[in-house]
Amino acid sequence: MDVISLADVFCRVGQEVGRSEWITIDQATVDLFAEATHDHQFIHVNAERAAAESPFGGTIAHGFLTLSLLSVMNFSGMPKIREQTMGLNYGFNHVRFMSPVKTGSRVRGCFVLSDCRLRGASMLVTTYEVTVEIENENRPALIANWITIVQFDPKDRPESVSHHSISSQNK
Repeated sequence: MDVISLADVFCRVGQEVGRSEWITIDQATVDLFAEATHDHQFIHVNAERAAAESPFGGTIAHGFLTLSLLSVMNFSGMPKIREQTMGLNYGFNHVRFMSPVKTGSRVRGCFVLSDCRLRGASMLVTTYEVTVEIENENRPALIANWITIVQFDPKDRPESVSHHSISSQNK
């Protein structure tokens, strides 16, 4: 996995910074997510009924399951920041579920860094334009603007980034 410095993050605004490994969405994963969220709608958990009554030809993953996989996609596909001590989800500015993910499909995340700015002495706020692709499909499963926080020790803050705030609109 690629390891970069905190200072390198600012140079990557406007660029694709990572692609995750492919993840297979099998029925067992969908069923476990249904149990965890109490969302047992037939289009997710009943293959025979979904094939007969839905336009999808079988079961599909929950949209929120696909969204939840962003964390593992981030871990498998994004460069690690050397100075980072912890990462936090901060939220989303925008999420759209574009296409259903049929059970048995494979998905992966593509991350474009659109913004980064320092917040306080020990945080870097990053915004990613994320696209979750479905293998062999033209339309993505979802698109999102995902905001995360990179926590680091203030003593590790490079002087070269002391007053940075960069977004892809400024480049």
